[in-house]
This record gives sequence, C-alpha cells and structure tokens, in this order.
Amino acid sequence: MGFKSISIKLPTDYTQEQLQQKIAKELRIRDFTFQVENKSLDARKKTDIFWLVQVAVNSPEIKGEEQPIFEILQIPFKKRKEQIVVVGSGPAGFFAAFVLQKAGFNVTLIERGSEVSKRGKSIQTFERTGIFDAQNNYAFGEGGAGTFSDGKLTSRSKHISLEKQFILSSYVEAGAPGEIMYMAHPHLGTDNLRKIVQTLRVQFENLGGKILFETLLEHIIVRNSKVSEVITSQGTLPTDALFIAPGHSATETYKMLIRRGVQFRTKNFAIGSRMEHSQEIINQAQWGRVKLPGVKAAEYRLTSPADGKHQVFSFCMCPGGIVVPAAAYENTNIVNGMSFYQRNGNFANAACVAGIHPDELAGKIVSPLEALENLQKLEEKFYQYTNSYSAPACRITNFLKQKNQDGKFESSYPLGLVSAPLWELLPKSVVSSMQVGLTDFIRKMRGFETGNLIGLESKTSSPIQVVREKNGLVEGFENLYMIGEGSGYAGGIISSAADGVKAAMGIL
Repeated sequence: MGFKSISIKLPTDYTQEQLQQKIAKELRIRDFTFQVENKSLDARKKTDIFWLVQVAVNSPEIKGEEQPIFEILQIPFKKRKEQIVVVGSGPAGFFAAFVLQKAGFNVTLIERGSEVSKRGKSIQTFERTGIFDAQNNYAFGEGGAGTFSDGKLTSRSKHISLEKQFILSSYVEAGAPGEIMYMAHPHLGTDNLRKIVQTLRVQFENLGGKILFETLLEHIIVRNSKVSEVITSQGTLPTDALFIAPGHSATETYKMLIRRGVQFRTKNFAIGSRMEHSQEIINQAQWGRVKLPGVKAAEYRLTSPADGKHQVFSFCMCPGGIVVPAAAYENTNIVNGMSFYQRNGNFANAACVAGIHPDELAGKIVSPLEALENLQKLEEKFYQYTNSYSAPACRITNFLKQKNQDGKFESSYPLGLVSAPLWELLPKSVVSSMQVGLTDFIRKMRGFETGNLIGLESKTSSPIQVVREKNGLVEGFENLYMIGEGSGYAGGIISSAADGVKAAMGIL
C-alpha cells in the first residue's frame, strides 16, 4: 500500500464527492482511501476564495512508502498510593487531573464554582436581571473561562505537538466535531464546550477521579518546602502534590500564595476595549461579499506597531458572536467575547488591546500584588461609571476624535451600553496607542470605522507570572505546581491545557 500527501484547491462549498474526484484526478488512481490533514481558507484574492485541503492518500496504485506512523502521548499506568489535589477545572487543571488519574494516581479536583449546567443558569439569570453571582459567572465554574467563549483551539506555543494531539483527540472522543483535528483555525463554540466538559468529567470520574464543586481553595499547609494539606471551604484534604490552575481572575488565590512564600514577578500584559461590528461589514471587507457558501463567518487578525512602544492588536476574535459581561467579582465591569459553533450571530467582535507593563500603568515600580490591585481598581472604575454591569461604550470614530456623542447602539451585549468617553476611562498611554492602532485597522479593512468600542478588556493575559521551573514546579517548593493562564506562562484553551499535561507528565 503506497502513500502520498497532496494539497488540493477546492471551492468553498465543495462536497465530499468533489474532493474524492479531485484526488482521483490529481493522482490518476481509482482505488484509494484518504484522510484530511489540514484545511485552510485562502481569501487573499477576493475574486478567487477557496479551501486549500491537504490530504493523506493510501492506495495500492501508488508506488512508494507506507504512511508514516505518528507518535502519540504515552501515559504509563501504574496503581499508585499518592493523593494529588488539583485546583481549578479549566483546561490546565482538568487535563492535568485527567493525565494524573490515567497514570494511576488518586486525584481530587476542586472547583470554586458549580458544574456547568448550574453555572449556565446563573449566567442566564445575571444577563436577564443584572444580579451578579460571585460563585458562577464567566470566569468561575466548571470548565473555566474557556467554556463560555468562542472555543478557539489555535495556539502559538511551540513543542506541544504530542500534548496538543492528546487534547484534541480527547475532545473528539467527548463529542467534538472531527474537523478540529485538521482545521487551520479550529473552534468548538460555547454550545459544544458545555457538553464536552460534562462528558470529560464523567470520563474522569469513571477512571476513579473525584471532583468537588463549590469548593474554594482557602489555604495551604507547608512543611519543609512541601505542601502537606489543602484547606478548602468544604474541609481539609491531605496531598502528596498540589497543582494549582487558578485561571486569570482568582485574585484571593494569588494573595494567599504570595503570603505563603510563592514568588511572582510582574510582566507585560495588554488592556483595551472590545470592538463590535456588523458581521456583514466584516464579511464584505474580507470576502468582497456578504455571504460565502461553505464558510460560516469571516474572521480577522489585526496588528499595528502603533507608537512603537505599545503594540496594538486584535485578540480573541469572535465571528458571529456576542459581547458578554465577564466580571469575576462584584462591582467590577469587564467584557469578553463568546460565540456558538455555527457563528451565525449578526455581530462580530474582538478585543482591541495595547501591550503595557504594570510599572508603566502605575507610573512607578510595583509589586505583583500592587499590579493586581491596580488592575482591579481600573475594573471598578468602569463599574462606577455606569453603577451597574451595563458597559460604557462609544463609536470608534468618536474615540479617535475624543468626541462624546449620546445615542443608541446596536449591540449583542445583553446588559445594555451607556455612551461614555472611553478615552477618559482608559489609561492615557493605552488610549494614544489604541488611536494609532485603530487608524491602521481602518486603513486595512473597509468599513471598520463603523464599529463600536465596548467596555474594558483586561483579561487577555496576566500582569504577573509565578517563578517556576519548566515542568510547572514552583521555585522553593518540592511538590507545588502552578499551571495554565493563571501561572503567567500560557493563554487560551490549547496552550493552557498543554501546560497542564506537561506538568502532569513531568512527575510520572
């Protein structure tokens, strides 16, 4: 049986039959099987937009070597006595717990929020009434912040191919569409993710793992550089190793760890606002038409050097998505983006953020704790402007002119927008950089000036980073690991999950 990998150009609305016919014609064969390896949209020329599909073809009519066998992540199982506690059920925490349980450890996963169905109901109530739930929101609860997002599975992290393959295949086994294994820009959508995290939870429990919801990490007992006990809101758990995956918003967890001697340092991060446009405007700009058969909705990724000191870029672009109230704590006001698998909403949204260091934001050198407190004050400032979870907003054109203009906004944001001078609410250096960046974006995409800027986007990355080794082991400790987005070393579903997998594999 011979093997060959080929790239094929296909129309955006191609059928499986067309793909098979193209393979047969390209290789001049009849008897074959194939598997899609990669699929990406080429929209560089608006008059000729097509899918570029790479396929692995096996056929007795092909002369040559057989298809190579790809290495997979090997998790050696051995029944072990060690008790391990994992904190946080987001991608990093869950996949660390999943791997450790597969390896034979006795794993208890604790999560401060509720299981995903209860969490979803709390979010619905919040968006309907404006009554905030500190336990269940867009930051806390089963699956972490990523569960209520676009569910992007792209990653810029290098050297995680085995971990990424394990994560993607685990998602597929839990009900994710098979296309995530080969799409150039795969995503799950929040509707799929809510089902997937439940299925993965059952798989983890069937392996013998234990999950404790509505259980907050309050304190750790350290003896001779080792964590011996974990004190939670539901009682004390003995542990031989502790993995903490707090996500980007667990401020009280950071404070507790700092008090217990865990070292952090400040680092660059990014803040700004969320941009929202009519999806048809984005489709027209990217494709030269309002609709493209076979493609859900147009995406974009934009960057600008801005003033040369603070790069401005779009982040977490949600085609056909929704802008959501993503506050983790009461009396703070921040926003994020979310979309469903079909990406069929009327609006497109993405963060517009500028990179900055906490020291510059404060105008002095600050400690990690001060960096977190300053960020929280900014989030409180946006809440105080509306005295609610309605989001301050303005038109992009008014932001550039620094001209306030009252008016109604068409938006997906569920709790309403309030006209506001965002250039006065955001830090001055961020504002000036964003103005240059947005001007560049308008030059690059026709119609981009028609959009709105909404609220504060402050969780694209962490302003602090734990001092740790490559495998996640915290410096100065023998059995404390900090992983995922909250560690300051990862961001997004795949890189966070891979960070958890690497740390778990490191102790086997």
